[in-house]
Amino acid sequence: MSPTQAVDAPITGADWVEQVHELARRRNAVVLAHNYQLPEIQDVAHHVGDSLALSRIAAAADAETIVFCGVHFMAETAKILAPEKTVLIPDAAAGCSLADSITADELRAWKAEHPGAVVVSYVNTTAAVKAETDVCCTSSNAVEVVESIPADREILFLPDQFLGAHVRRVTGRDNIHVWAGECHVHAGINGAELTAKAQADPEAELFVHPECGCATSALYLATAGAVPAERVKILSTGGMLDAARRTGARSVLVATEVGMLHQLRRAAPEVDFRAVNDRASCPYMKMITPEKLVRSLREGTDEVHVDPELAARGREAVQRMIAIGRPGGGE
Repeated sequence: MSPTQAVDAPITGADWVEQVHELARRRNAVVLAHNYQLPEIQDVAHHVGDSLALSRIAAAADAETIVFCGVHFMAETAKILAPEKTVLIPDAAAGCSLADSITADELRAWKAEHPGAVVVSYVNTTAAVKAETDVCCTSSNAVEVVESIPADREILFLPDQFLGAHVRRVTGRDNIHVWAGECHVHAGINGAELTAKAQADPEAELFVHPECGCATSALYLATAGAVPAERVKILSTGGMLDAARRTGARSVLVATEVGMLHQLRRAAPEVDFRAVNDRASCPYMKMITPEKLVRSLREGTDEVHVDPELAARGREAVQRMIAIGRPGGGE
């Protein structure tokens, strides 16, 4: 098989990994894959993780080119943190329903209604929204970021309503205004499904992402005693991996996008990880295929550009978050 034929018809397995890594060497590129990507994309990537952790790897990498296998806002964040590098995404149409739930114009209008409020944006936002933001946050440090803001300051928290509700509940602050956005995949993992699965496996631990529509139900189950409180864990994707390596449970019910199961099973193969909703698959995350990754490495498609002025303002919001602490665990 010639090199051209191999590139045109990528396969999984050792040959596939060798193809991708050889193309990456030729382009002086590093391949990054989000935890929700297809398993074969995760297995071939140089680094797998959440969006912010990967963006920080991109900024620190010696490679001239970053190939970001994720959704578009993630590749934008990598470009914001590494403006001197070429950032490619194998499919530019890979969007995000959560990032799309608020525009920069909508945020400016919201800010006008609350002059003096501090804008806290989840990293799952576009570059244009980050540029209108005072400080970013991740799902793992959102509480810490909010607690760093003086108690008498109003806060505009965006765009995820479930993460915002979680932050409001934990901090006890009543001056947090929460944008009514959501990830359609996480929002679809509901409390009834979680309750039924938990009742069917009362010994299982629950790993619940705070973007999920079932996060409140998980805490209710713990409060009501239906599930021991120590078995209910509200976690970012990075937090789930850490918890997986430490768990003594034989089974874990996971409430997040199903791509996460691949990394969890690799981290703790002796544990039975099962999705609360096995239909919780993000179609945008699954748009990046082996064929598209090979084409991106071979042809340089699709390059991600961020206006330098927007990038500079967005970078400040991310750097303020990093200065507060615990910046890992992007979603």
